[in-house]
Amino acid sequence: MNKRLALKKIATYALLTGATGQFIACSERGPQFTAIDLTGADYAKDFALTDHNGQQRTLKDFSGKVVMMFFGYTQCPDVCPTSMSEMATIRQLLGKEGERVQCLFVTVDPERDKPEMLKEYMQAFDPTFLALVPTPEQLVPLAKDYKVYYKKVDGPTPTSYTMDHTAGSYVYDTQGKLRLFTRYGTKPELTAADVRILLQQGG
Repeated sequence: MNKRLALKKIATYALLTGATGQFIACSERGPQFTAIDLTGADYAKDFALTDHNGQQRTLKDFSGKVVMMFFGYTQCPDVCPTSMSEMATIRQLLGKEGERVQCLFVTVDPERDKPEMLKEYMQAFDPTFLALVPTPEQLVPLAKDYKVYYKKVDGPTPTSYTMDHTAGSYVYDTQGKLRLFTRYGTKPELTAADVRILLQQGG
């Protein structure tokens, strides 16, 4: 009887120890993001593009900030203005920490999106937002490197075309490393929580 009781205690201890080990293992995992975790991705590492003020930009310019990067165009009827409004909301939700978030808008329609127009478009959402203006020659390899889809869809007149394009934003941490891809339609509160984690990791 004593032997049976001892075996039972050993078995119970083993189960408890195993459960504790599993708990510790789970707690050692990285943070759980709402967005798609791209940590360690071997693409979209950097860019060299002119912003709407005529200044050459790379990721190093935003060191110490979380960078949110969206590809779109100013005449987009819904996805683009919605996404930019949500980015502005995310910065507001972060309060003081929102000052350490830089939002970038990369036009996939350089034929129509001129710097002056892009500057006005950015200011309509947040004066800190920057638009990046690739040349048509730069856009092709840039979109390939970022795995971004875009396609011109003809309209009734040569200048009334629309652009099909990837909807969603890349998010870089404060060290300039690609970390997340946020899906279009994600609630700003959820993305703000993801960004807050990256800000905290960056110190």
